Parts: sequence; C-alpha cells; structure tokens
Amino acid sequence: MDLRLLGIDNTPLFHTLHHMMEAAGEDSVNAPSKIYVRDAKAMAATPADVKEYPNSYVFVVDMPGLKSGDIKVQVEEDNVLLISGERKREEEKEGAKFIRMERRVGKFMRKFSLPENANTDAISAVCQDGVLTVTVQKLPPPEPKKPKTIEVKVA
Repeated sequence: MDLRLLGIDNTPLFHTLHHMMEAAGEDSVNAPSKIYVRDAKAMAATPADVKEYPNSYVFVVDMPGLKSGDIKVQVEEDNVLLISGERKREEEKEGAKFIRMERRVGKFMRKFSLPENANTDAISAVCQDGVLTVTVQKLPPPEPKKPKTIEVKVA
C-alpha cells in the first residue's frame, strides 16, 4: 500500500510506517495492520494543545462542525485519556456535486497518558464554537509524613 495515496506521506510517523511496510512487504506478518495504520492516521489528523495549570491539565482540540454526540471522552486503564469520534460526510442534495472536497471525514482519535496526580474522577469536557476543552483536575499533593518518635526503653 502506498501511503502517498492517502495524502499523509509528509509526517514522520507515516514515513516510518511506509519504510517498515516496504522493507517487510505488504503481505508480511510483521507489517502494520490496516487497523493500526487507520488508527495512526486518525491520531495524526487530530492535533491538540495541552496546558498545565497549578490545579489542572487542559486539553484543547479543534472539532469544527461536530455535535457533542459525535465526540467521546473516556479514561482507559493506566490513566489514558481517550478523545474519539467520527466526522460524517454531509448528505448530498439532489443536483449538487462536489467540485473539491478537502474537509476530513471519518474517525478521529487522540490518546494522552495522564500524570499520576491527575484526578480521573474530576474530568469535565465542553465543546463550544468547534473547540473541545477537556479539563482534568489535579489531586492535592500528599501531606508530608511527620517524623514518628519512638520511645527508647532502658533495659
């Protein structure tokens, strides 16, 4: 499979995948699966900004034209934040045909490893004006242990 046909040959991730596929041959057991390549494409096509504040982490992802029902925000095992969904092609009206189609349609996905101090029970997600903002609150820092004094007995 020639990844250049997908229009994604200028990213480092896909350059590496393309090289692996050429070296191994497409029918090789060691070649990346079509699902892996599809998921990698979905991740590469979903850029995000991540900010750290004193009390939270904020993930900002552009989601133009999507409704809240088209977007899924989950926390997977090992503190992995997963943002996924699908942008569907609009229905063609009778008599209209596309002259140019540049807006991306299909599945999208991003995964982020959350730090240990992320409070996975305090996550909020808001999509406004085509921008998804996911806020993950931080856990309070653990209280430092006070030294324990042990009485020394005379024998």
